[in-house]
Order: sequence, then structure tokens, then C-alpha cells
Amino acid sequence: MSADPMSVAFAEAREAERRGEIPIGAALARDGAVIASAGNRMRGDADPTAHAEMLVLREAAAKLGAERLIGCDLYVTLEPCAMCAGAISHARLRRLYFAAPDPKGGAVEHGPRLFSQPTCHHAPEVYGGIRESEAAEMLRAFFAARR
Repeated sequence: MSADPMSVAFAEAREAERRGEIPIGAALARDGAVIASAGNRMRGDADPTAHAEMLVLREAAAKLGAERLIGCDLYVTLEPCAMCAGAISHARLRRLYFAAPDPKGGAVEHGPRLFSQPTCHHAPEVYGGIRESEAAEMLRAFFAARR
């Protein structure tokens, strides 16, 4: 039995925080089994695109040998930004599950609402608010400690 993908994403977020990164984690699953997981690594990799979602999509595509991750579901602790939402669309993910909404930087239910745009190639099913308070508190505590 594979670990719950959202729990894996939260574990990755906590590990990212230990590394001094913004605590956001992601896990990608197919048929209920996690095949890739990561936490933010922007600072550590000196890479502005090293968001948890991007890292997971890259790892899964490499493992599966395909740029389209048909039948795969992404679990992430924060609503994806525009860059990540675009990558999710191009990867043709089946479902997106996220914990906390991001009114400032999110692009799924906030901002550009990318999956609702007529130019969006593919929109996954979206389920937000899963363990929302836990994710929001983790982010609040992280930023409060840096002020």
C-alpha cells in the first residue's frame, strides 16, 4: 500500500522548510502509487523554476519516458502559480489536488485562472482545500519566523 500522496507532499514541504526553502511540497501519483515527490528547491538549486510542482513533473516525465502524464494526479500543498499551472496543463494531468489557496500568487482559482482560459490546452479536474488549515499554518509560521 502506497503512502497517501497528500501526506507525501506535506512531508516534502516540511523537508523544504528544513532546507530554508518556502515550505511547499508536491507528489505525483498514478493508480494510487506515488511515482515522484519533491519540495521547493529554488534557493538550493539557484533556479527560479525549481518549484515543487515543476520538479515533480520533470521527475515523473523522466521515469515514465513521456512528456504527457496521462492518468496521473498531482497533490500540492499550495495552489499552483501560473508557471506551474501551465506545466500541469501541458503534462495533461488528470487531476490536481491542492491544500491552501493562494490569493496572491495562485493561478488556478485566483489570478489568471489558467484552466478557465480559452487558450488552455487541457484542464485537469481540480480539488482545492484538502488539509487547507494545516498548509496555511505551515506557511504563516514560516514567513512569521523570517520577519
